[in-house]
Amino acid sequence: MSVSGLPFDDFRALLQNLPGPDVRALVAARERDAQLTKPPGALGRLEEIAYWLAAWTGRAPAVTRPLVAIFAGNHGVTRHAVTPFPSSVTQQMVENFAAGGAAINQICVANDLGLKIFDLALDYPTGDIVTEPALSERDCAATMAFGMEAIAGGTDLLCIGEMGIGNTTIAAAINLALYGGEAEDWVGPGTGSHGEYYDRKVAAVKAAVEFHKDHLSDPLEILRRLGGREIAAICGAILAARMEKIPVLLDGYVVTAAAAILKAANPAAIDHCLIGHVSGEPGHLRAIEQLGKTPLLALGMRLGEGTGAALAAGIVKAAAACHSGMATFEQAGVSNKSH
Repeated sequence: MSVSGLPFDDFRALLQNLPGPDVRALVAARERDAQLTKPPGALGRLEEIAYWLAAWTGRAPAVTRPLVAIFAGNHGVTRHAVTPFPSSVTQQMVENFAAGGAAINQICVANDLGLKIFDLALDYPTGDIVTEPALSERDCAATMAFGMEAIAGGTDLLCIGEMGIGNTTIAAAINLALYGGEAEDWVGPGTGSHGEYYDRKVAAVKAAVEFHKDHLSDPLEILRRLGGREIAAICGAILAARMEKIPVLLDGYVVTAAAAILKAANPAAIDHCLIGHVSGEPGHLRAIEQLGKTPLLALGMRLGEGTGAALAAGIVKAAAACHSGMATFEQAGVSNKSH
C-alpha cells in the first residue's frame, strides 16, 4: 500500500483497528429469541436484524434515536455534460430538504426518524476526475473527519443518504476502479442521463479511470482521486459509527460506493452496515453483490436522499420491537414445543 503523506495515516490506522461485534450481546439476543412466542425462524430476516442490532450495539435490540444523515456535494466532472441537470440543483434540493418538501422528509415523518443535512462546500465543486484528482489528500482526510462528526449528538441507528448532481458518475468510476469490467457495467441513467448524456457519462468514467490508473491499488487514493466530498464524508460517518457502536443502514448506489472503498481497505469494515434497498440504478445490484450483502428492500427506487435506507429503518425498528416486546412462552402461558 502506497502512503503519499500524513493526512491519511490516522485513517489507515483506524481501518486496521476496528472493534468487532459484541458476542455476549449476540448470544443473549439469540437466547431470548428462542423463548419468544413463535416457531424458531418464523420471523425470518427480522430475527437476523435483531441479532445484528445486538451484535453492533452491545445491548438488547432497540432503536430509539434513529437518524438520517444526508451529505451533499458538487462535482467538477459535470463540466462534461454527463447529466441534464446543472450543479445548482444540489443546493436547491438541500434547501428543499431543509424546508421539508422532499420525499425523504415525508419518509422520516412516516417512520419517526431524525434528519440532518450536511452541505459540503457546494460552491466549490471537486476537481474534474477526468483530468485531475477530485481532492487533495489533506482535503479528503479533512472531509472524512467532518463526516465523523455527523453522529455528534447521538443516535442508535444511522441511515446514510446523499445528494449531488453528477455523483452517480463518481460512483460508477469508483466501482470500475475497484472491481474492473467495462464502464458500461457500472454506468446508468442517474438523474436522467440518456442518449448523448449517457454516452458522455460512459466516456468520462472510462477516461477518469484511465487517467488515474497508476494510483488505484490503494482504496484511499481511489477515494480522493475519483470520489467527492459527500463520498469522503460518508466514509467518515461509517467509521465513526463503528467506533461508537452504531449500526448503519446504507442507501443507494452512491452510498454503497463509499462503503466499497472501506471494505477494500479492510474486508470487515462494513460488517456493522446493512444495505437498505437495491436501487433501479443498473450497477447497484452488481455492487451489492461485490459487498456480499443482501438488501432489505427492492422497490425500484433511484432517488437517493437516503430514501431507501429510511424506508428500511422502519423494518429495523419493527425487528427490534418484535424482539423486545413479544412475550416469552412462559410469560404468555403458551406451551413451548415438547422436549
